[in-house]
Amino acid sequence: MFSRVNHFHMWKAVDIREWIAKRRSGLDEVRAPVQEIIDAVSARGDDALIELTERFDRIRPDPIAISREERDAAYDEVSPHLIESLTQAEARITRFHELQQSRPLWLDEVEPGIMLGVRTTPLRRIGAYVPGGRAAYPSTALMTTVPARVAGVAEICVCTPPPVHPLTIVALDIAGVEEIYRVGGAQAVAAMALGTESIPQVQKIVGPGNVYVTAAKMMLRDHVEIDFPAGPSEIAIIADAGANPAFIAADILAQAEHAPDAACLLITPDKKLADEVGRHVSTMTASAARKEIIMAALGNSGYIITDDLDDAVRTADAIAPEHLSIQVEDSLRVLNAVRNAGSIFIGPYAAVACGDYASGTNHVLPTAGYAAVSSALDVHHFTKRSSVQIIDREGLDAIGDVVETLADAEGLHAHAESVRIRRRKQ
Repeated sequence: MFSRVNHFHMWKAVDIREWIAKRRSGLDEVRAPVQEIIDAVSARGDDALIELTERFDRIRPDPIAISREERDAAYDEVSPHLIESLTQAEARITRFHELQQSRPLWLDEVEPGIMLGVRTTPLRRIGAYVPGGRAAYPSTALMTTVPARVAGVAEICVCTPPPVHPLTIVALDIAGVEEIYRVGGAQAVAAMALGTESIPQVQKIVGPGNVYVTAAKMMLRDHVEIDFPAGPSEIAIIADAGANPAFIAADILAQAEHAPDAACLLITPDKKLADEVGRHVSTMTASAARKEIIMAALGNSGYIITDDLDDAVRTADAIAPEHLSIQVEDSLRVLNAVRNAGSIFIGPYAAVACGDYASGTNHVLPTAGYAAVSSALDVHHFTKRSSVQIIDREGLDAIGDVVETLADAEGLHAHAESVRIRRRKQ
């Protein structure tokens, strides 16, 4: 039993280099057991899935696929109010992702005789991982599948650990998903990447998961494309002296309750604000419903005192957090300076939970610093682009000399001849 004083003492200054190193260290530690799981699924397919699910989840997934009857029955176990909330969330997520759609084809005449453009086409089949275990995540069911549907993906399958909560089943049904499989962990990723008797192979896997799921996604990239590493949850909050410490503490606890390995950082030039946030964190933690999980996550969390807001932005960019909350007086100036973040929340009323559920932006985001090179899950993750060129005789004459000269210089004389033969032809 922790006292409030102990809660407060867990709110501490953080060394940024140690914090960053710790966020990536877990992946290397699980590579060996994950490889064993991948090898088992590769060799024995469904039999391995059933055996591993019984071992890790204490449930025999028989059958592996969730039936139409189970989907219909799930609606009877979910209140009409929850169904309406899921429907509204799905509509907002759809609306935001429809704004991202590219034209199927665009062409521009860049000079006489030469038209250049891009043809955008959806992937044929994708797999989505929806976590389970500590809680039901119907919101993640929507976030991983709605963008794929908007993009035009023909086949969407979902793997999620058993027992599969009726809320998750209803959310997937609302999203229009036809294939739901009761299997989780690294074995689910392996099944989607390699294919089994029950789960046909996919082209790409998206979705968040624990360190085993994340490691499996990264280790199977020779077989399947992935979105990005999306592991334990993170939040960084840039705040100045005018920020509301209770709001900040509430955001910290909201992120901390995800899992014991979640991590939360306050980045501020104001030590007084950091102390006030710590007191609120202590008070709120004492009465939190998921207190034990929050306490564990606070061990990965704390604050960083910077010289000024410019230094705070540099610190946040070095971290490249999954979620970045900006609670400062001149928020747009800070926003324009930030380069690395998965999803950005501006102002005191933009709770991260809004993006988790109903604003419409996607909450599947790169973690562990990968926001420096990866983007939030969106429609573009489910499409591919082909460059297009339309060249007539006038266009060929315009660039022919350049092509022939460079091809000959590289010793690729057949390349040059493929242009010369066309230019000689009357």
